[in-house]
Amino acid sequence: MEVIKAIPVSPGVVIGPAFVLHDVLERVAYQTVHKEDVKREIKRLDHAVGEAIRDLEADRDRAAEKLGPEPAKIFEAHLALLHDRTLIDPIRERVETDRVTAEFAVAEAFRSLAERFRSMESEVFRQKANDILDLDRRVLGKLFGRTVDRLARLTGPVIVVAHELTPGQAAGLDLTKVLGLATDAGGRTSHASIMAAALGLPVVVGCQRLSLQVNDGDEIIVDGRTGVVVVRPDEETLEHYQRDVERRAQDEADLKTMASLPTVTLDGTAVSLMGNIEFTHEIDAVLANGGDGVGLYRTEFLHLTSPTEPTEEDHFKAYTRAIEMLEGRPLTLRTLDLGADKYTQERAEEPERNPFLGLRSIRYCLQNLPIFKTQLRAMVRASALGPIRIMFPLICTVMELRQTKMILHDVMEECQDEGIEFDRDIPIGMMVETPSAALMARSFARDVSFFSIGTNDLIQYTLAVDRGNERVANLYTGANPAVIQLVKGVVRAGKRFDVETSLCGELAGEVEYTMLLIGLGLRTLSLVPSQIPHVKRVIRSVDIPTCERLSRKIGSLDSERQVRRCLSEELQKVLPEMVGGWSVE
Repeated sequence: MEVIKAIPVSPGVVIGPAFVLHDVLERVAYQTVHKEDVKREIKRLDHAVGEAIRDLEADRDRAAEKLGPEPAKIFEAHLALLHDRTLIDPIRERVETDRVTAEFAVAEAFRSLAERFRSMESEVFRQKANDILDLDRRVLGKLFGRTVDRLARLTGPVIVVAHELTPGQAAGLDLTKVLGLATDAGGRTSHASIMAAALGLPVVVGCQRLSLQVNDGDEIIVDGRTGVVVVRPDEETLEHYQRDVERRAQDEADLKTMASLPTVTLDGTAVSLMGNIEFTHEIDAVLANGGDGVGLYRTEFLHLTSPTEPTEEDHFKAYTRAIEMLEGRPLTLRTLDLGADKYTQERAEEPERNPFLGLRSIRYCLQNLPIFKTQLRAMVRASALGPIRIMFPLICTVMELRQTKMILHDVMEECQDEGIEFDRDIPIGMMVETPSAALMARSFARDVSFFSIGTNDLIQYTLAVDRGNERVANLYTGANPAVIQLVKGVVRAGKRFDVETSLCGELAGEVEYTMLLIGLGLRTLSLVPSQIPHVKRVIRSVDIPTCERLSRKIGSLDSERQVRRCLSEELQKVLPEMVGGWSVE
């Protein structure tokens, strides 16, 4: 048995046989053709590119039907590359000038470009290499006459294991036969990860050499919540996970009932459970699971899934769709959180060495005002259609916040001058994601209507741990007393100045933390839609005094190990059936 700790992307636990996708790029030999055959090779090349474009368009349409328009935009970027003459024309010239085969010219050009991406420091560029190789595979497949890949010939339920999965392969996964996905490479924001997670599959990436350690048919376990993959589990481990899977299946009916029940404690205190979304179609899952609205709409995915910069209308249509689907429920729009492992590094002349501490998020927006104002105009326009709130990410200083609000007010004045209707009292808030923001919460409270504590980045910056780095993943924990003290301080500042305070991020969906968060004074949590019923069950099983006693007890502990043990023990007293399958870390 081998246990691999990697990067969780999409929650869920599955057990099944591995299907190893050895999609290794085959070597294409250097070959030349006779001079009279050059035109035929050019014709073959053009035909193959045209067929690959048609396949991409079909994948795009299939993704749009399954997942909605936003994820489908991933394929627009691929289509743009195949339509890009600066990429295709040199391939044609190589055939014409050196009389090489179309296969060799394609492989040489695409793989050279992929290697250039892989050699760059930025994780975004390295992930882009996978997109390039997807195109290489598609065009070569047409030239070699291949029409079917192994994924299309699946006969039974399997867990797909691959070095990397292309977006096209992810979009084409047969959900009746694929249980989950684990890859050696990839990141949370790679296109294939976004696509697979949107399909609702348990996904773990960054498993390093998993595809070389597993054979077809080997039994494996993929836990998309903790990022654990177990290869050839022993009997005890297998029984543990099987009980967990069976318990979850038995809980499904109860959880469906739970979705329609109010989120109140035993002593009658109401708690709001909101959903975190990247795409508007996820609102269906928020409502189906009993969510009260959307507490975090990560609007940057409009940029990440589009080959071109989204227009004001693109933003406006997405926000309008979300407002319509929510039917009067609250919608919190976070402004662009670009940078780090995302959009900005691709466009920088010189990618940053440490982008998580560089020009990202609100800093990027303040230095790229046309992009920022385009989004703000769309948000202001959308406010006339339903209740929205605007939230600024990664605010670190009071001057940063005031500058951002000033830009928003300028946009509102422009809209007013143009006769555009909008809500002049849009609630404005900020995410608290850094120790500096948490420690200065009292100062920020004078300038905002609400706080949202972003625990993903807060943990990362407080503990100096890259949450996407599997080598230090064991150090990334919300149970650290320093993190808990910062959360407590923000909640107190919010109460002192009557500023609504919520908490979003993965911590909000961890059932072991629910009692602690309620005990600290939080009354709004925003989490992954699938976790809403689980957290609601805990809330409906406890009272406020019990939660407050727990928070005081946790405040006296000085290590994450003690905190984890205490949280697990307290949850077991209330709901023993929820402990075991759900671990704190």
